[in-house]
Amino acid sequence: MSLRETVLQEALNIVKRNGLEGITEAGMIQKLGISQATFREIFSDLEDMVTQVMAYDSELQIQEHRRLLANSASAVEDLLFLLKEGIDNLKKTNPALFTQLQQHYPKAWANSLEHVNSYSYPKVHDILNKGVLEGAFRHDINIQLVTKIIFEQLYMMLNPVVFSPDRYNLAEVFRSIYLYYIRGLCTEKGAKIAEGFFSRNHIQ
Repeated sequence: MSLRETVLQEALNIVKRNGLEGITEAGMIQKLGISQATFREIFSDLEDMVTQVMAYDSELQIQEHRRLLANSASAVEDLLFLLKEGIDNLKKTNPALFTQLQQHYPKAWANSLEHVNSYSYPKVHDILNKGVLEGAFRHDINIQLVTKIIFEQLYMMLNPVVFSPDRYNLAEVFRSIYLYYIRGLCTEKGAKIAEGFFSRNHIQ
């Protein structure tokens, strides 16, 4: 791992744990244990740091998805592996982070949304199509519409007006929205696969 990757990983850990409220360049330099010169070699300023850190998080997500899907036996498991990874990731993330990104770091937030549109959206669309061909998802679903609904549910979940992180546990919201919705997409064959996955991974 290069120095840049090491710094990005540690900065990501800090941001996920603490959020972005009251964050300063001097404070991050101290927490990262690096010099100001090293910080400036990697980041032009604090906003650039947040932008790079969130982009790095997206890269890690793609790598993790590849690892997970390599161990998947079906499209239902593909989708549920991604769901579980999302739940696990949210449990490790400060619930205020998404609101803070939207309010104070619009470039980083826009890049995160672009990642969803360019990577996550096509990925889910392809998985749904694969599941229909496997007979695990209902053949009468509108794949394009279902994909859009899945992501509109994501945007709703991340909207602090709808689900304030002070009042709701985002990981629980994520689970409640998606687990039941995915069950409704499944055929009898797919439902059996899903139930086995839920049981093995302790998701109810």
